[in-house]
Amino acid sequence: MDSDKKIKNLEAGPQVIYEDNHLLVVFKPHRLLVQSDASSDPTLFLHLCSWLKEKYKKPGNVYLGMIHRLDRPAAGLLVFAKTSKGASRLSEQMRSQRIKKKYQAVVEGMVAEDFGHCVGYLSDPEQGRAQVFESERPDSKRAELTYRVLERKKSATWLEIQLMTGRRHQIRAQMAHLGHPLIGDIRYGGKQVFFEGAIALVASQLSIEHPVSQETMDFEVPAELNSVLRYWQGV
Repeated sequence: MDSDKKIKNLEAGPQVIYEDNHLLVVFKPHRLLVQSDASSDPTLFLHLCSWLKEKYKKPGNVYLGMIHRLDRPAAGLLVFAKTSKGASRLSEQMRSQRIKKKYQAVVEGMVAEDFGHCVGYLSDPEQGRAQVFESERPDSKRAELTYRVLERKKSATWLEIQLMTGRRHQIRAQMAHLGHPLIGDIRYGGKQVFFEGAIALVASQLSIEHPVSQETMDFEVPAELNSVLRYWQGV
């Protein structure tokens, strides 16, 4: 991939993939916070609130329920609720693991097995980095994921990853624990460069039950927004 394409892909702002009266499905670009932290940098949440307020000419505050999050250096799909009822029902889906999420990642090195199943216990990354343990420890949480190899090259592997649990930094920590940190993930031992301030991780697919109709809804990141796919094609 040439540098112009890299820059264009990263500078694309948040994009609404789907909207109805009850929910929003949104693409979050790399490097954008989902919610406020100590940095006071712009956030996806406030961007969407402003967008809804302007679109519907709302005189007061708009309601927007946050259902899940993505790490700042990652990109991909997120669902938000536009009503309190929608937020309650989508949050219950998240707790009961009925919201299905798949990710695409490029990791360092050649992953040997075509399919993998990782189960471990993660500490909370409050000090900047989560630790992975083989057995449960105080203040650790069970972390489970599966992966399959999409393609391999000499120095990297393109993976599809499915989370069974949703722990902070889970994919980053567990892949590093296997000896295959994500491209660009310096915090977890990555040596290869992705994009400045970004890691090679995209939440590429999202499956939910509509909070009112209960219809199953499947979403996928458009190819032009999938920086992992575009990076891989240029490796």
